Amino acid sequence: MKVTAALSRSAEPSFTLEEVELEDPRSDEVLVKIHATGLCHTDLTFTSQVPIPAVLGHEGAGVVQAVGPDVTGIRSGDRVVLSYRSCGQCRQCDAGERAYCSRAARLNLSGTRLDGTTTLSQNGNALFGSFFGQSSFAQYALATADNTVVVDPSTDLTIAAPLGCGLQTGAGAVLNVLTPEPDSRLVVFGAGGVGLAAVMAAKAVGVQTIIAVDPVASRRDKATELGATHTVDPTAQDVTTIARGATHALDTTANPDVIATALGLLRQRGVLVLVGLGASRGTIDLTDLMFGGKVIRGCIEGDANPLEFIPELLRMHAQGRFPIESLIRTYPARDIDRAVADARSGIAIKPVLLW
Repeated sequence: MKVTAALSRSAEPSFTLEEVELEDPRSDEVLVKIHATGLCHTDLTFTSQVPIPAVLGHEGAGVVQAVGPDVTGIRSGDRVVLSYRSCGQCRQCDAGERAYCSRAARLNLSGTRLDGTTTLSQNGNALFGSFFGQSSFAQYALATADNTVVVDPSTDLTIAAPLGCGLQTGAGAVLNVLTPEPDSRLVVFGAGGVGLAAVMAAKAVGVQTIIAVDPVASRRDKATELGATHTVDPTAQDVTTIARGATHALDTTANPDVIATALGLLRQRGVLVLVGLGASRGTIDLTDLMFGGKVIRGCIEGDANPLEFIPELLRMHAQGRFPIESLIRTYPARDIDRAVADARSGIAIKPVLLW
């Protein structure tokens, strides 16, 4: 079928809306009409790391149009949120650690199905697709049962879309990995969508001291609104002086200097979790790490199984404990480049494209 999609045609994060061809769903696939797609930092990062032209997008939400005969538990007409893929069969998946599936790279980042075939083409030429098992920068997307989360029919898909990756990552890092107690002292570096989801999650479980660090004043204000008890402008204030003695820290920046600072301000036996995507190398104080009994832990997708965790976050939202809508700014899909610019400038915390 012919659909409109936002194509990436260069290493720069810019997109053009074009007509492409989407294959019919195979026996194990689900065809979803996309209503909304969250714009994630990962999408912008991967424009320079995948073959072009490419259709990215991995925070899709919509309505199921067709289901292959091998798919169970999903029906035409269901409202769904799309997330990352996992095989469900490897050692990690069997242990409930789907974010660390041994086939994760192949399933989410290869641009094709497992058998090497493509779901998208244009004028007979294959396109990079199946991004996170969806490529939801498009009017329609093909997904599979393992990354298609059926939600309540009353769910606002615009609000639910960002749960597929960014908000799941921030909230999961707190709720599934750091697991702070009410008397904990949590510092979050970066008050974008991921960091603010972490702030909201910490507030939801009653953490009494939540420190948000970000150079953008509007984001610090939003952090305060959502539950941060303290905020820090790292360009004008000494983060270590203010946040020293933290029991838990979360880095969303992937900046090696920030990570080193985060580790240094932790108290003994403190835990630092890294979720940022960017620099691959940095320098830390190994003596402090060892003699402080501190822990640095990587975290993908909030260590969450989306089939379980996304409904949990939606329940928290319904209870007023996870106000997703406060992060979202919507854009018509045709304005995707404006959404990118607003995200980079800090005008928009969590852009959501409407199809």
